[in-house]
Amino acid sequence: MSETSPVQLGLWAQGGDEERASGAPAGQALFRHPRAEREIQFGKALVGYAVERARRRSIGMVVGVEGLTVRAPRWVSWSDIETALRAKERWICAKLHEQRERAHRQQAARITWQHGARVPFMGGLVEVSMVPASSAGVDDACAMALSMAPVADAGLMAMPQQQIGVLTDVSAEAVRHQVHVWLKNEAKRYFALRVQYFAELLHVDVKQVSLSSAKTRWGSASVDGSIRLHWRLIHFGQDVIDYVVVHELAHLHEMNHSPRFWDVVRSVMPDYEGPRGQLRRAVLPE
Repeated sequence: MSETSPVQLGLWAQGGDEERASGAPAGQALFRHPRAEREIQFGKALVGYAVERARRRSIGMVVGVEGLTVRAPRWVSWSDIETALRAKERWICAKLHEQRERAHRQQAARITWQHGARVPFMGGLVEVSMVPASSAGVDDACAMALSMAPVADAGLMAMPQQQIGVLTDVSAEAVRHQVHVWLKNEAKRYFALRVQYFAELLHVDVKQVSLSSAKTRWGSASVDGSIRLHWRLIHFGQDVIDYVVVHELAHLHEMNHSPRFWDVVRSVMPDYEGPRGQLRRAVLPE
């Protein structure tokens, strides 16, 4: 392996051949940005970081999925950058470890879209089974049927098995698409019920409930009484779904996040901090 090869490993290299090839002692953590220009030793962690020179007055730092990026004025020296990094050593290491753990959880959450795939649903799991459509009693226009059934000892035991027709294309992408369609339909039905329930408790008038696929929001509320909820909330248990529902309905009273807003949330969900924390740590299946 060449001297520059470890740079391609990105943030997620761990103790092993890669660290030894890069000169890092065995047993220490290696965090290396794909565009790393410099390295710094923080205790038992060797951090390779990228540097972006820009027109700015101070040194800034960002820890993302790729690793540590330093944004610095063009006139700042390398020694000044290192001094700034050492002043933030504890914060940097904590964030790097958080990102690594998140990457591990994301890897564990990946789904192979085929017969036997297990998908998080309402805090439990459903298993995808593929059978000939004719044997499942599905329309003849479908070549296969996906059977969504609860997994034993994983919640949802009261949920009946459901059949979904699939056309002749039964590739992994087709299976994924059909399961997502099913999840969205279930989400739309269930979210409407929870919105209705909490809208009555909070004395708000909801005009419309729709699904969202936003990249940065679990939900949104408009002053006209429209509520949008991310369909992927259906992966979570009822307490998490209820938290997002209550959060958005509370905005129909307070279009802000002031203490009064949180008082509204707390009035019907006093233990909201738990579900809120789950969402912040959430890793969604792919």
